[in-house]
Amino acid sequence: MAVEVTEIYCENAVLVGLITPSQKEMKAKEYIDELAFLADTAGAHVLKTFFQKLDYPNPRTFVGEGKLAEIKEYIKLQEDTDFPVGMVIFDDELSPLQLRNIEKELQVKILDRTNLILDIFAKRAQTAYAKTQVELAQYQYMLPRLTRLWTHLERQRGGIGMRGPGETQIETDRRIILDKIALLKKKLEAVDKQMSTQRQNRGKMVRVALVGYTNVGKSTMMNLLSKSDVFAENKLFATLDTTVRKVIIDNLPFLLTDTVGFIRKLPTHLIESFKSTLDEVREADLLVHIVDISHPNFEEQYEIVNKTLLDVCKEAKPTILVFNKIDAFSYVPKDEDDLSPVKKENYSLEDLKKMWMANLNDNCVFVSAKQKLNIDELKTIMYDRVKEIHVRRFPYNDFLFQKYDVDEQ
Repeated sequence: MAVEVTEIYCENAVLVGLITPSQKEMKAKEYIDELAFLADTAGAHVLKTFFQKLDYPNPRTFVGEGKLAEIKEYIKLQEDTDFPVGMVIFDDELSPLQLRNIEKELQVKILDRTNLILDIFAKRAQTAYAKTQVELAQYQYMLPRLTRLWTHLERQRGGIGMRGPGETQIETDRRIILDKIALLKKKLEAVDKQMSTQRQNRGKMVRVALVGYTNVGKSTMMNLLSKSDVFAENKLFATLDTTVRKVIIDNLPFLLTDTVGFIRKLPTHLIESFKSTLDEVREADLLVHIVDISHPNFEEQYEIVNKTLLDVCKEAKPTILVFNKIDAFSYVPKDEDDLSPVKKENYSLEDLKKMWMANLNDNCVFVSAKQKLNIDELKTIMYDRVKEIHVRRFPYNDFLFQKYDVDEQ
């Protein structure tokens, strides 16, 4: 019997970013590094990165004509090598006009940041519910870009950015796609009701949600606290499906939820599609905000997550701030002869602890989930906060936790 062999290959990519008055060079380079990580997660190999300084993106081609010609020349030079360029990825969402004009000029596959994230989500989705959420987001992204998609269908391309929502041929009729979107929304509404009922059936147990930027170690922390086996790896959006586990600390049971990670410029299609995932955050009694202390710009990631949480929850929730990956933290000691102000990369871990713990009192802890450092301290803080919520909820219960069904997962 013949065995079908599936060829696995790595697509070569070029990245393009802008340096603008509102996005300085250092920030643009950090964002393009994140885009490169996204590309790697999707399975692409980054060959080269292009930057251009502009006051604002070109409405027709995103970058200027000269820069576009430079990118085109590089693509031509790579054609006869072992690493031909298969796609160009832009670090912002492109308009349908920009996509059409850029692809016409470069004659390769063009992706933007949103399309790349959608592709990763399509790859990561495991449950039927998550797949439906991604499918809805893909159709919403696809709708204004029907003309461009005809071109892709004619060329029969596959690979990164071309994973359709499970169809062998993408429907290009606008009415059909709108009907499909309406159908998917109804499907999700039905499941949302089921999940809402499930949340109600969990009774009055305190709910704790792990939140944070993508790839900060939420799933590793989930595995550690709940003794479960949630998939975790050093990739962006390694976890897509929401996981809820019962956790017990010193005979105190509560529900712990692992949620999808946040990221800057998270596509609005995904925010809308993943409503139920966000509902877990919205209905949580306590948030455990995990931050990667080893990341050079962890403060910005912290602010991005806080802003997203405020958009989702509309009001601040009790939060424990957990600085993870202290085992990977590094800094450059300041030269004693250097009289310039101390920069953030010169702060030691002890300096950061004093700064953050002074502001957050007992709601801040520095840990390493991977090395299991200071986990007992985190458990103590979680126990105290969950206990406070429980006592407020059941003031006459005398805290008799033994009445719970405390079978561990």
